[in-house]
Amino acid sequence: MARKKFLRGKWRTYSKLGRGRKNKQKYRKAKGRHNKIRERKKGNPKRVEIGYKKPRKIRKIKINSLMELNELKKGDEIIIGKLGKKKKLEVIEKTKEKGIKIINLNAKKFIKKIKIEREKNKKSKEEKKKTEKKVKKNKEEKKTEGKEDKERKSREDKKTEKNTEKEVNGGEK
Repeated sequence: MARKKFLRGKWRTYSKLGRGRKNKQKYRKAKGRHNKIRERKKGNPKRVEIGYKKPRKIRKIKINSLMELNELKKGDEIIIGKLGKKKKLEVIEKTKEKGIKIINLNAKKFIKKIKIEREKNKKSKEEKKKTEKKVKKNKEEKKTEGKEDKERKSREDKKTEKNTEKEVNGGEK
C-alpha cells in the first residue's frame, strides 16, 4: 500500500502553497473557524489522523543501543539513531554478523572514513611527541648552558677580584 500524501488546504489555487511547486507542497493543520478540511467536507483533502500509519511489517526499526540489536533477526532493516562513532562501529560490526541491513548509513564508507581518521590521529600524536621531546631537550640544553655560563662568570669574577687585589697590594709594596 502506497503512503497517503497529505496536502495543505487550497494548495491547488496558489503557487506559494504548492501549485506546480512540489517543494512547497507541505501539510499544515487546518485551524480556521469555517475551514472545510477541518470540518471534513466532501471533496476536500484528507486530514492527518490516526489510522494512516504504515503496517508494522513495512516499518523500519530505529536503533539507539546495542541491546536493541539482540531482538532482531537476519534480513531485518534498521535505522541507526543518534549514536557516537564508537557505538556506531559496534552496531555496524554486530549487524554484519547477524546479516541485518542498515538503511541510513553506508557501512563500508563509514568504516573506511574512521580508519583514515585514526591513522591521521596516530601520526599527529607521534609528531606532537617528537616536538615535545625536542622542546624538552632544548630547555635542558638552555638550563645546562645557563649553569655553565654562571659558573664561568663566577670564575672570571673571582679571577678579576684576585687580579685587582694583587694590583692594589702590589702597588702598595
